[in-house]
Amino acid sequence: MNFFKSFLASLLGTFIAMGLVALFFFMGIAAIATSLNFEQSKGTWVKENSVLDLNLNAVVTDRSPSYNPLEGFSDFDSGEIGMDEIIGSIKKAKEDDKIKGIKIHSGFIASGWAQAREIRNTLKEFKTSGKFIYAYGDYMSQKGYYVSSVADSIFMNPMGMMQLKGLSSEVLYYEDFQDQYGVKMEVIRHGKYKSAVEPYLQDHMSEENRIQIQSLLDAVWETLRDEVAQSRGIEPYTLDALADDLIVTDAEEALAQGIIDGLVYEDDFENKIKVALEIDPEGSLKVVDPGELNIQIQEYDKQISDRIAIVYAQGPILNTKGSEDIIGKEAVNKAFKEILESKKIKAVVLRVDSPGGDALTSEIILNASRTLKGEKPLVVSMGNVAASGGYYISSLADRIFADPMTITGSIGVLAAFPNIRGMTNKIGINAEQVTTHKNAMGYSLFEPLSEGFEKSTISAIEKVYDTFKSRVAEGRSMSMEAVEEIAQGRVWSGKDAVKIGLVDTLGGLQEAITAVAKLAEIDKYNLVEYPKYDKDFESMLMDAFSQAQTKLLQHPLKKIRHRIYRT
Repeated sequence: MNFFKSFLASLLGTFIAMGLVALFFFMGIAAIATSLNFEQSKGTWVKENSVLDLNLNAVVTDRSPSYNPLEGFSDFDSGEIGMDEIIGSIKKAKEDDKIKGIKIHSGFIASGWAQAREIRNTLKEFKTSGKFIYAYGDYMSQKGYYVSSVADSIFMNPMGMMQLKGLSSEVLYYEDFQDQYGVKMEVIRHGKYKSAVEPYLQDHMSEENRIQIQSLLDAVWETLRDEVAQSRGIEPYTLDALADDLIVTDAEEALAQGIIDGLVYEDDFENKIKVALEIDPEGSLKVVDPGELNIQIQEYDKQISDRIAIVYAQGPILNTKGSEDIIGKEAVNKAFKEILESKKIKAVVLRVDSPGGDALTSEIILNASRTLKGEKPLVVSMGNVAASGGYYISSLADRIFADPMTITGSIGVLAAFPNIRGMTNKIGINAEQVTTHKNAMGYSLFEPLSEGFEKSTISAIEKVYDTFKSRVAEGRSMSMEAVEEIAQGRVWSGKDAVKIGLVDTLGGLQEAITAVAKLAEIDKYNLVEYPKYDKDFESMLMDAFSQAQTKLLQHPLKKIRHRIYRT
């Protein structure tokens, strides 16, 4: 028995030792790679006559996922690509003389409309360099086509499918379901447009909700239709007619209607790029992907001391520490505190992509932003959504930027409580309560809301709503009456939000950065990103060892992205 215990202990120790050796080996390689001098190494890795291969058939996030040094040595791909990487690579490709053009695959892009438009605008700016953009797809969603439409030429697989049908929104209503099955949501809200809980209250769409959804869809469609029409030389009413009658559903019809430029298979598409590059069709196409390009031309210049901080607020606002996908008070407030204490950081851009969430957490973050704003310029850049709590935390900024397709506003408050009394009665379960005071029970899953609990919840919601309006009035220099007219939980497109005063200017992240630099009166600066999320030892090990494959060291620099050089 002792022999086996010793043997197992020895075996376990050997595995642990081997794991640690492997870990330190990987980290050592990463350290060597990161110590190489990439600053100002323009063209070091890019070959002459290269093309940026921009594959946007992925989940697009505002900020690239946190870098794990061990992932660079495996074939692991999270399936996500950050806007910072996409935009950065396009800008760098524009400046690199060795890169002659861009080829795009965007048919399956998984992004918000505001993100898609920011990518498209950056590609449009790229074209001012005189370099070409070619797009290809086996399938084209409307969003994918919208991005691709800026290209000089668009090609599709001869058997490819395409969407050009306009925009729609479908909402499920549960009133009858709740009545039938005895499971319901007890809802308290302030704001007739606060539609998130409307499906639990009735079996059809309210006129107010229909108005705001129609307004949003019309605004987004108008923007994408007009921009596609301009790029393709097509009249906007022609695109409306094509969508209305569902004429374009495949690649052949898309070509016939002038929506695309050619039907080819992907090998032939690459041959067309070779022709544009004036290289031998039998030769190989030199491509560089965004990850590779971002390690060659560093934005961070150690000779410049001034910095602008970009604070990413992505996801729902919850009373948690916070993560890359959740806005938590601890992570954001820590970021604000570090920025406030830094003498090198001269200004801040808060990048918001959030549908809202916890009211108290939103107030805590807003209060921290008020303190920060008192010391340094603060500008908000709204992404796909900055609604409810997302607008709340934005409201005190010196300036607010939004895309025309951003969804914002939703100045209102709600609370929802599940109730399963009907279901438990049907299956023979009865809940009984004993209390010392009539409101001691508070909320129960098995009982309708008590009069006292409902009254106290309504009072709390009214207070939060008034506070919300007062924060907006303070930040936007509006009267409470003026805020009430555009509040009531209504959501607005970025385009309409400018008209009613909730947003200052239409523009993306780059425009917000330029504006805050001007407020800070600085011309040269580095960009630094917050909050900082560090992967712990265990998560790095799990990622690395579960994904590592035989091609461990094949081109180890390829996935070491630009984030590791930013401080």
